[in-house]
Amino acid sequence: MTVRRPVAWTVAVVLFAEAAGVAALNWFLGVVVDRQNMSLAGLDPDAMSVSSKIGGVVFGLYFALCGLVALLVALRDRPPAGPGRILLVSAAVVHGLLGAFTWGLVGPRAFLFMVVVLALIVLLLVAYDAGEEPAAGLPGDRGGDDGSPVIPPSAPTTP
Repeated sequence: MTVRRPVAWTVAVVLFAEAAGVAALNWFLGVVVDRQNMSLAGLDPDAMSVSSKIGGVVFGLYFALCGLVALLVALRDRPPAGPGRILLVSAAVVHGLLGAFTWGLVGPRAFLFMVVVLALIVLLLVAYDAGEEPAAGLPGDRGGDDGSPVIPPSAPTTP
């Protein structure tokens, strides 16, 4: 039994939940800054509030897009390719960096969550790469002892 599809489904669900959580947390922080009406090092409170909300929406959409890529991988049972793969690799890097920051700022539980999500994304990327096997008779493939391509016994032969 292969674990590729369940991992892809899990990554999709986790990234969608994380997208909603990040967006909601940043929106809440923007509201708190707006209601406090306090300045930080002379910065305008309205600018801080709006930038927090915009950042939450941007990162929420980013994680939702990564979740969409994982969902498509789960539905199609094919490895992510092109921009989707790049997006998932960037999400893995972001989770690695966030994990490093959260250890000192939030604590070990947040670090553990980030590492688990990082591991799931990397497992998704690696699991689909490991399942690909080269087809017989490709150019450059030595095939038989005399250099002829090897035809699997289950393949139909034509006269």
